[in-house]
Amino acid sequence: MNSNRKLMTLDEFTIHQTRQFSNATGELSTLLRDISLACKMINKQVNKAGLGDVLGTHGATNVQGEEQMKLDVYSDQMLINVLRNSSECAGIASEENDDFVAFEDEYSMNSKYVVMFDPLDGSSNIDVNASIGTIFCIYKRVSPLGTPCVEADFLQPGSAMKAAGYVIYGSSTMLVYATKLGVNGFTLEPSIGEFCLSHPGMKVKENGKIYSINQGNTNKLNDKLKSYLNYCMDEEFSHRYIGSMVADLHRTLIKGGIFMYPADLKNKNGKLRLIYECNPMTYIVEKAGGLGTTGNENILDIKPQELHQRVPIFIGSKSMVEKAVEMIN
Repeated sequence: MNSNRKLMTLDEFTIHQTRQFSNATGELSTLLRDISLACKMINKQVNKAGLGDVLGTHGATNVQGEEQMKLDVYSDQMLINVLRNSSECAGIASEENDDFVAFEDEYSMNSKYVVMFDPLDGSSNIDVNASIGTIFCIYKRVSPLGTPCVEADFLQPGSAMKAAGYVIYGSSTMLVYATKLGVNGFTLEPSIGEFCLSHPGMKVKENGKIYSINQGNTNKLNDKLKSYLNYCMDEEFSHRYIGSMVADLHRTLIKGGIFMYPADLKNKNGKLRLIYECNPMTYIVEKAGGLGTTGNENILDIKPQELHQRVPIFIGSKSMVEKAVEMIN
């Protein structure tokens, strides 16, 4: 290891980016720092999950009827508490809550931004020590400043997004975030407790050799989707599937490939949530040169109709996604 290497922290990097815009106020950078703080606290609990009373189920279900894990609830509460105390967040919407939460103190009501997040994606992997993560996205509110945020602030198309990111809790803890300037990755340096720039200017490969889907659901897919899977096998693509969107998309971003969670006989509208998972991940992948689609339309063009709307998704290397869309249509 080169001990003379200059580490650039997340805060330093965002300050450098802010200087590129003469009218920048630094509010978005502050909000990103607050989110990273919450994720560092979540990471601390994830890293000692086997030692504390944080494994297993919480004994309740979320709005989608899915059983909540204890770390789901902890992560959700941590993000809400940190963002409630932020001076730059007007409110949040979370996959784990029935409705959005408006922060009604004076500072929050005058904040420009709202945040949506999946506090702990892939939480079914917690008890087996597989990679999990946090997904978030940031929008500029459409409601008047000085008033509580409203549902319309959260039902904007992904094309209106100002920033998106995820944190993956794996062999190392890494934060990847995207703005209109591009995609950059930061690895948590445990000795100083800071995310440091490790993957500048991330780009997804134009093509790839990896396809990621729950192939155990093949019998629930239509014939065109089965044909595409047969095509992947005929081409001798490698099949990789972790069951955590963060982990599967992180691999896709680094190595190239395609991740798919299509509609099937059981999930007529797909299973993944538009505003908490598909929108932020598509924003990141597209800023890195990839593509995200339902199979019929670009994910970021969809105008959400409800907070917990689900959509099918095909996302990853551009040429692989285009080939999948060609075959399924």
